[in-house]
Amino acid sequence: MKKQFAVIGMGRFGSSVAKTLHGLGFEVLAIDSSEQRTQEVSSIVTHVVQADSTDEEALRALGLRNFDVVVVAIGQDIQSSILTTIILKEIGVPKVVVKAQNELHGKVVRKIGADKVIYPERDMGQRVAHHLISSNIIDYIELSDDHSIAEIRASRPMIGKNLRQLDIRAKYGCNVMGIKTGTHINIAPNAEDTLKENDILIVVGKNVDLQNFEKTFTE
Repeated sequence: MKKQFAVIGMGRFGSSVAKTLHGLGFEVLAIDSSEQRTQEVSSIVTHVVQADSTDEEALRALGLRNFDVVVVAIGQDIQSSILTTIILKEIGVPKVVVKAQNELHGKVVRKIGADKVIYPERDMGQRVAHHLISSNIIDYIELSDDHSIAEIRASRPMIGKNLRQLDIRAKYGCNVMGIKTGTHINIAPNAEDTLKENDILIVVGKNVDLQNFEKTFTE
């Protein structure tokens, strides 16, 4: 059976998550306290319910413990986010993912049982900053406080050279996990693979090493 998801909070982030999951073919229950927002998303999810997520009986009645993942995407109301997380864990939801407004919010929901905490605003800010540093940065994903994955378009000094010549691991401490050429992805490329114009390198490493690598090949 496909996973079942519930998303609580139909702001921009929550509705985007719900729409994407539904578009990928999963069953999605959207929950919000606002009748207007529930009506707005009714056509892009499987089911939609207007409910107060801080009402334990309401959440129990929705059978959320039977869902594989519940995403708490409540906007600015941090208290409601925390209370909702507590209730979801108490009623037995197996995996609760919480959108946090800041580090303190994240620490609190993690302590009360959130299985995963995400920081959309912070993460987007980091991605934008890396795009500003270099036009070659396609995407940037933080894996931990110290490590990230970057998608970097091959710059002119890289084109025509193979990975052995570039020696990225020895010089920068980063590992090339893959090379995208158009729609094809070469997973675990070998040292003799030569970079062509518009190739994209998928690189993993410590943040400080990735930054040095990015700066060296900035155009």
